[in-house]
Amino acid sequence: MVDFKEEIAKYISKATNMEENEIKSFIEVPKTQENGDYSFPCFKLAKTLKKAPQIIASEIKESIENDLSDNIEKVDVIGGYINFYINKEILIMQVLRDEEYGKSNIGKGKNVVIDYSAPNIAKPFHIGHLKTTVIGGALYNIYEYLGYNVIGINYLGDYGTQFGKLIEGYKRWSDEYNLEENPIEELAKIYVRINNLCKEDESVMEQCRENFRLLENGDDYCKKLWQEFKDLSIKEFQKIYDLLGSKFDSWDGEAAMADKTDEVIQILEKTGKLVESEGARIIDLSDKGIDTPCIICKSNGSTIYATRDLAAVLYRARTYDFDKCIYVTSYEQNLHFKQIFEVAKLMGLDKKYTDGLEHVPYGFVRLATGRMSTRLGNFVKVEDLLNETISEAQRIMEEKNPNLENKEDTAKKVGVGAVIFNNLSTNRIKDEVFDINAMLNFQGETGPYIQYTYVRTKSILEKAGEIPDVSDVDVNVLKDEYSMNIIKLISSFGNVLEQVISKNEPSFLARFLIDLSKAFSSFYNENKIICDDKKVQSARVYLTMVTGKVLEKGANLLGINMPSKM
Repeated sequence: MVDFKEEIAKYISKATNMEENEIKSFIEVPKTQENGDYSFPCFKLAKTLKKAPQIIASEIKESIENDLSDNIEKVDVIGGYINFYINKEILIMQVLRDEEYGKSNIGKGKNVVIDYSAPNIAKPFHIGHLKTTVIGGALYNIYEYLGYNVIGINYLGDYGTQFGKLIEGYKRWSDEYNLEENPIEELAKIYVRINNLCKEDESVMEQCRENFRLLENGDDYCKKLWQEFKDLSIKEFQKIYDLLGSKFDSWDGEAAMADKTDEVIQILEKTGKLVESEGARIIDLSDKGIDTPCIICKSNGSTIYATRDLAAVLYRARTYDFDKCIYVTSYEQNLHFKQIFEVAKLMGLDKKYTDGLEHVPYGFVRLATGRMSTRLGNFVKVEDLLNETISEAQRIMEEKNPNLENKEDTAKKVGVGAVIFNNLSTNRIKDEVFDINAMLNFQGETGPYIQYTYVRTKSILEKAGEIPDVSDVDVNVLKDEYSMNIIKLISSFGNVLEQVISKNEPSFLARFLIDLSKAFSSFYNENKIICDDKKVQSARVYLTMVTGKVLEKGANLLGINMPSKM
């Protein structure tokens, strides 16, 4: 497919000597068709060129208008903008003939590691873990679709002092809890109880630390309990992943890095940067603008999660030869990853690897009553949340379409899709208040709205009976405003996916799907699709089919499955 923005950027770059990629990032789609299909605001060049934006726009137009390809019909200048009018016939046929909708090989030969989900074992999978799971899953799908070799890692929280606490609680009260039924809930109760006791009695906290030290040193009893907690947890987590359609290539958690921390310490010792502070061993990062030092070893000799994260960086560089290693975690961990990325530079890794480390932070999912905490016991389990949303989706469909076949399967797709879309539809860094009614609004900017639009395309195609061959489509039928809005959106699909990975921001794709759904609704309302004029019907039916395919592909990339009927 012709990338019109790229072609325009080349013309402007030649006229101004400005970097093509920078120009491309400034190119806009005008709000009205009268102002062209694409426009470039010359205000961006005024300071550099020391000229008025309108003069710059006129000079660019004069420089390029005689060299334009057939893809661009004309250019004009309005104010400080230079506007480009695309050849509609070329654009329409390009969109209609494309069968891979946004797919590319820009990532060919590049490896991307994505670290996401990463729940703590022996704790419930609550909605605080949901966002990392769906953001990471969407990024996995999109990077893979763009040709990257993707490695998804579920870096389980399966190590640390909390397991010393849990072991201590189990030692004291195992007879009071039944791990055969609802094991995670029972373990969570033990954890809350021992955590409260630790606050009251420092000697209990000290015993918990000792339990973790024993675990690190391979104590048989502590290892046996830890393995049991882990096996029970993964079994419960898999129920959630099955509902969400989540997939991972590795389940290596913190524990898998525990025997690799000695090398990290040895490497850092050789740098002379590893120093003692109040009994602990730290790396001072104040010269890097980070006031908080990175602790490598506690005063009792135990490593911490930072040490294991550094071991993981070494392991992943050697094992996966990554071009990017992306960590999808809450913004609460911003400082931690700043520290890790700086310390990683001291470990002798190739600059390719340290440059490829990226933290992808996201905001909190909150209850109406405030933040959640497993320590306090106020959390919402994702399994309960998904089941509740699925049940509510089924209730709505029973009410609106009681004769619908396969209600349970459709309700599952709608309910789970609503939850996924809700987590991806806004900028990932924004905090989010969970509201099941807003998520399931079929008229709002929601997952069900996109699914409903897709189902409408399927219904039209079923009513049409026969899909015409693309060679029989008269492009002149599709030059109206409502058809062209769809055409232009679909032509931008590949650019949208590239924007997603440039910022690791799935909300760009979510926004695209909302815009395309709205454009199709306007097209549907303003243009009669099934009609007496077979030439008109063929063109509009074909565009309907293409719209449905792009909606489905985009939703699938976000991790959402489409129902065939609603």
